[in-house]
Amino acid sequence: MPITIYRTKQPSENLACLCDNCWELPIQVSELEKWLDKNKNKIPTDDYVADIGFTQRSDASGGGAAISPESMGIMAKAGMWLSLSEYR
Repeated sequence: MPITIYRTKQPSENLACLCDNCWELPIQVSELEKWLDKNKNKIPTDDYVADIGFTQRSDASGGGAAISPESMGIMAKAGMWLSLSEYR
């Protein structure tokens, strides 16, 4: 899965898998932000990782994805790390 959100403490627990076959970072960041906004009151503070697996877009020429301060705040409150995993 291109985006996996999981709890890191034992036992580990997957919270969500997003963007089944979409590896483009701008789309993934948008979907992650939607998920965070929808679930912000359901995530107890703990240790989490949101791992975004992405590939370079063939038509990329700069710019790209940006994570909003609101989403960063939700992640910080939850204790969530953001991991960016680049694939070929």
